[in-house]
Amino acid sequence: MKNQSIKKLAKISLLSTLVLTAISWNEHPNDIKTEKQPIIIVNGSTFKDLNKNGKLDLYEDYRLPVNERIKDLIKKMTADEKASMLIGIGMPGFDAVTFKFTTEGFQGKVPGAAGGTYELKRLGIPTVVVSDGPAGLRINPKRNNDSKYYYATAFPVGTSLASTWNTELINNVGKAIGNEVKEYGVDVLLGPGMNIHRNPLCGRNFEYYSEDPLLTGKISAAIVNGIQSNGVGTSIKHFAANNQERNRMGINAHVSERALREIYLRGFEISVKEAQPWTIMSSYNLINGTYTSQRKDLLTTVLRNEWGFKGLVMTDWFGGYDGFGGSNGPFSPNSVSNVTAQLSAGNDLLMPGVPSQKQAILDNMKSGKLSAAVVNTDLTRILELVMRSPSMNNYKYSDKPNLKENAEVTRQAAAEGTILLKNEKNTLPFTSKSAPLAIFGLTSYDFISGGTGSGDVNEAYTISLIDGLTNSGFAIDKELEGLYKPYAADQKAKELERREKNGGLLATPKRLLELELSKEIIENKANSSELALITIGRNAGEGDDRKVEDDFNLAADEVNLINSVSQAFHAKGKKVVVVLNIGGVIETASWRDKVDAILLPWQPGQEGGNSVADVFSGNVTPSGKLTMTFPVKYEDTPSFKNWIGTPAENPTSVSYEEGVYVGYRYFNTFAVKPSYEFGYGLSYTTFEYSTIKLSEPTFTNKMNISVTIKNTGKKAGKEVVQLYLSAPSKKIDKPKEELKAFGKTKTLQPGESQTITLELNAKNLASFIPGKNAWIAEAGKYKVSVGSSSLDIKKSAEFTLAQEKIVEKTNPAFDLDVKFNDLKH
Repeated sequence: MKNQSIKKLAKISLLSTLVLTAISWNEHPNDIKTEKQPIIIVNGSTFKDLNKNGKLDLYEDYRLPVNERIKDLIKKMTADEKASMLIGIGMPGFDAVTFKFTTEGFQGKVPGAAGGTYELKRLGIPTVVVSDGPAGLRINPKRNNDSKYYYATAFPVGTSLASTWNTELINNVGKAIGNEVKEYGVDVLLGPGMNIHRNPLCGRNFEYYSEDPLLTGKISAAIVNGIQSNGVGTSIKHFAANNQERNRMGINAHVSERALREIYLRGFEISVKEAQPWTIMSSYNLINGTYTSQRKDLLTTVLRNEWGFKGLVMTDWFGGYDGFGGSNGPFSPNSVSNVTAQLSAGNDLLMPGVPSQKQAILDNMKSGKLSAAVVNTDLTRILELVMRSPSMNNYKYSDKPNLKENAEVTRQAAAEGTILLKNEKNTLPFTSKSAPLAIFGLTSYDFISGGTGSGDVNEAYTISLIDGLTNSGFAIDKELEGLYKPYAADQKAKELERREKNGGLLATPKRLLELELSKEIIENKANSSELALITIGRNAGEGDDRKVEDDFNLAADEVNLINSVSQAFHAKGKKVVVVLNIGGVIETASWRDKVDAILLPWQPGQEGGNSVADVFSGNVTPSGKLTMTFPVKYEDTPSFKNWIGTPAENPTSVSYEEGVYVGYRYFNTFAVKPSYEFGYGLSYTTFEYSTIKLSEPTFTNKMNISVTIKNTGKKAGKEVVQLYLSAPSKKIDKPKEELKAFGKTKTLQPGESQTITLELNAKNLASFIPGKNAWIAEAGKYKVSVGSSSLDIKKSAEFTLAQEKIVEKTNPAFDLDVKFNDLKH
């Protein structure tokens, strides 16, 4: 059992532990009275007199460069205002004076938002509002004294979005999310989440994209660019090495510099360079003995100096507190994080902001421990964010985003992110409607649209599997529906009541037991129904990690259901399809041979049932591919031996001894057979790869690789083209191959071809060599492998690099606090 201090922290330690169901919202944004600002006219130009002093100050003059305006603004700020601006304004439902959650007090401009920046009322500078989350905007749908609802769209979770491997589509998802952010009056979305799937048991893997950093970075950049095209910001998170939930605020992750740079930082690097997110969120954990929010090498040397990041860094909520789990704990009015270390490291904004932090900042400014240069640098970044925000620019948000159009976007994205894992004898697509479908599994009747915690969304509806099939014209067996629907409703109600009593937003979701059906009922359905579908559901979320038994592995009641239904239906020559409505990897090897087809739609958002029906019926040909490896058994996972750290019940230390051998890098290099490999996914059609061409036989600065894809089947469909590179490994141990580029065809009609061209740059060839503080591409032969998965290679070619190439010099960083050796092949 977890001790009481851990339970207490689990309730309040999160990026937005805000909306417990009991919270009442005190004010509607339209109830907030805004004074009309006076104006100043100079030479025919109109300016807002933000500080109402009757003259045009430099910071009010929009004709000037932003940096000049901000310098003037900082000069006008008092020490108290500066300290206030360096911390957030608190968190809805949290009383920062008493350090208790309450139903009264501050609720914010946008009810349900996670907080914001300080309002400089004297100088006319407004609050910038920040809100969760990665699968859509998380705000409160109901407000006091208001009959209207403020629902947001629940988009597919991160695993689902990344499974599309379609950056253009993900960019469109970002545009849709950004529309809702802006029209509900929010300035910055706290997402996307882009931590690496180090282990399948991480409770928040559903929010994240992949075990691979290149895919993570490309998908993140696409969604960030889409969201920010609306003129609102993002906060990519959690920077960095936040790969578990258990004691996430106190865990010290021991990671080598090479593993950090090649695996855990690389996705962030790609996203920064290709999308320039407005903000980045530092993580809770320590890296090699120091909180990430206090690491100058991470937040300044690497992020800003090496990568060129221009935005601000904010902490995760209550990030960087010492003494977590002690007798007093960090969550008391007198506790304070090391504000000077955080602000000096380049963590500009401390969220959600508490009075003790402000006082510590004032004291350290007065004593000189916190220099004016650091304060002004951090304030400059915060004010740059404010200046570009919709709030500062008086955007008149409508509270009416494009919910109908956005639902169509989520339906399309979820269908394209659905992966066909198995399809024996063309079981799918299924088009016959001559008899009812037998639908088993309570999740079929109550689909899981997304995970829990800050990655959740308050949507208006969720289309269940039976809803989606009915909408597509299929008949559903009414007797089974009559048995399952009330059972599912009862089980859900009990589960929600349990969660509310045990941590609210951060309560660990429990798997619901399957309805026990008699052998007679199942056999009757095998006689009367054309086909059986069984949905297996899984949920997880912030604050805790998954378990092996009854979660990663199927539970006895689920195994019994699959066995009973498969035996009965196969005895009648009928097929069984399993739908995996899950957020993370589960074991499949022990039961997959018992069924005829397996569809993996993940947690597909509010239109999930329609999306699955689109694929099931053949309206959409599946083109999703796995972004992580499904192991045969959990013990095959490379981080198995050192997950979850020590001591296991409340770990304070974890060593990433697998080094760069994460996911397929390990499975492929060490020849460990997976259940389903990275990049895997079937289609209703077939594709032929031909004519691989390299732009040159010898690499200089970049190289193009082209391959022609032809649809050789009978149905229209898309194919994901994956490029893996094998590099010389004389200087340092390297994985057998690594994903270096990917592309996706358009919808190809039967017989139609498309040539996909993928680019390799020098960084793609290089590995990080710690002793040299550099990314180095070794001289020698390189092998390019192009295929439809990491193990299904269709074409390959070789090129040479004549001389060793130092691609990028770096600064020394991330010294180990505990010595250990990375895994080597």
